[in-house]
Amino acid sequence: MKPSGTTRLCLVGWLLSGFFAGVRLQAEVLTMATYNIENYVSTNRMTEAGYRKDYPKPESEKRALRTVLRALNADVLVLQEMGPRAYLDELQRDLKAEGLDYPHVALAEAADADRHVALLSRRPLKAVTTHSDLEFAYFGAKEIVKRGLLEVTIATVEGDVTIFAVHLKSRFTDRPDDALSTIRRTGEATAVRDRVLKRFPVPAKARFVILGDCNDSKASKPLERLHVRGRTVITELLPAADSRGETWTHAFRRDDTYTRVDYVFVSPGLRSAVEGGVAKIFDGDGVRAASDHRPVTLTLQFGQRK
Repeated sequence: MKPSGTTRLCLVGWLLSGFFAGVRLQAEVLTMATYNIENYVSTNRMTEAGYRKDYPKPESEKRALRTVLRALNADVLVLQEMGPRAYLDELQRDLKAEGLDYPHVALAEAADADRHVALLSRRPLKAVTTHSDLEFAYFGAKEIVKRGLLEVTIATVEGDVTIFAVHLKSRFTDRPDDALSTIRRTGEATAVRDRVLKRFPVPAKARFVILGDCNDSKASKPLERLHVRGRTVITELLPAADSRGETWTHAFRRDDTYTRVDYVFVSPGLRSAVEGGVAKIFDGDGVRAASDHRPVTLTLQFGQRK
């Protein structure tokens, strides 16, 4: 007896479903970058005309910055050292005029009124939270994470991805008992870690990224705090290098020294989505003129079957 038309269609559908189940299909890519854009705000600074007080970021640096951002072409930009909202609006407007439109923005309002963590995105922001209440013990007193913690959630075909944007304390200090502000920065990282774990108690099943300027080295205590708590692995630090294999992200121009202080961490539950298993450090046109930092980029791939 010959199979009916309906039976034949069912057989074809079954065969096709089995075929596609074994094929890897790319459905969605999400790219992001973290970038300290060096004082995109009015502040005291050295200029080509000498020392100036309350002076905006020079136009030459802004043009170079936009050149870098256009080359990155990331879906999500996480920025450090952004000024108050008017400065973020200016950058958003200038980028749009040059063909790079980021209609969705977030700005962390925290204790530092001058330098903020900010985010620009092509993708709609499903949720935005600024954690400005993060406390830690510091020489017998309570302190707060000065720049807060910016939390943003973005929807993907495989579910939500949460971005935690950070900018930990610089190494400058006026306390001889906290050389290079290491104790303060460790306290900040611990407070950030604890808030992330409160949001995602089981990182192995969670989908989040922590990225930003940590102002410390790869083997430092602040980075360890963001990696583990006891036996719980919170994140994995992604290796990163530029096109020449160099790993520095910050140039200290006065001493002509180069270090890595900008990082991307991913939760164990998101690790398999990282393209190539690594982040990348941008070293293209304009990067040395735009900032004393170099951006670090990440590509995530979703909606794939094996």
